[in-house]
Amino acid sequence: MTIKRMDHVSVVVDDLPAAIAFFTALGMSLEGEAAVEGPWVDRINGLESVQVDIVMMRTPDGHGRLELTRFRNPKLAKIEPAIAPPNTLGLRSVMFTVESVDDTVARLRAHGAELVGEVAPVRG
Repeated sequence: MTIKRMDHVSVVVDDLPAAIAFFTALGMSLEGEAAVEGPWVDRINGLESVQVDIVMMRTPDGHGRLELTRFRNPKLAKIEPAIAPPNTLGLRSVMFTVESVDDTVARLRAHGAELVGEVAPVRG
């Protein structure tokens, strides 16, 4: 059996309104939001008494979705350092195709975004 398609990527955030504003500035649209809890949520997270607020964002082409998740319970587990180096084990990046990298970076900086490195052409 093979994968039919990728449904969505989930990102845990601590400030849901700021995350919504950030991804809206990228051109994504709010598809839905919900408070989620219950035994099934505990089971899929491998934690007890999970209470989360989730927001689903959709890409302009309608094919990609991003789930933004804010944990109300249990409390958010902080990582150190807060901005982990690129070689840290785990999710590294989510990539989007944009019309203008410079314009996109400028819009995102207005929402507090900072580049980790620099903008450079990618081969291939």
